[in-house]
Amino acid sequence: MKDLQIRAYTSGDFAAVTRLWRRAREQALPEFQRTKGHTFQEDQAYFREVILIDNDVWVVAVRGEAVAFMAIAGDFIDQLYVDPAYQRRGLGKALLAHARSLSPEHLWLYTLQINTNARIFYEKNGFRAVKLGLSPPPESEPDIEYHWEAIGSDLRNS
Repeated sequence: MKDLQIRAYTSGDFAAVTRLWRRAREQALPEFQRTKGHTFQEDQAYFREVILIDNDVWVVAVRGEAVAFMAIAGDFIDQLYVDPAYQRRGLGKALLAHARSLSPEHLWLYTLQINTNARIFYEKNGFRAVKLGLSPPPESEPDIEYHWEAIGSDLRNS
């Protein structure tokens, strides 16, 4: 995509990133968001108090506007979301490429089993499902652990 930039998150990105995070979840899993989702204020608090503390956050900016983000801690991708208006334009793939540059041997993540589009996306981009489980409370929903490994590297236990 033209005019795409991947850069480190700054505090000025907070409003745009938390809004796109919310929109993406509402579009991907509308029923889940209605029944188990949190308020926007709770989302913002979680982003500020957990995601920003536990992860390095990277933003995809198009013409200066934050339209996607990834939160990563070492080789663990905690969050990866693209604003619905910018999906299917290669931004998620660009974030995965950036994650691979940060952790070239191995990456892993979780996604909910009901998130079919995310599962298709990760599998299309070389991730393989290694374990079915249950997400932690308060969601407590069936999830899938995915791993990607560079060709020739051994899959490590996480």
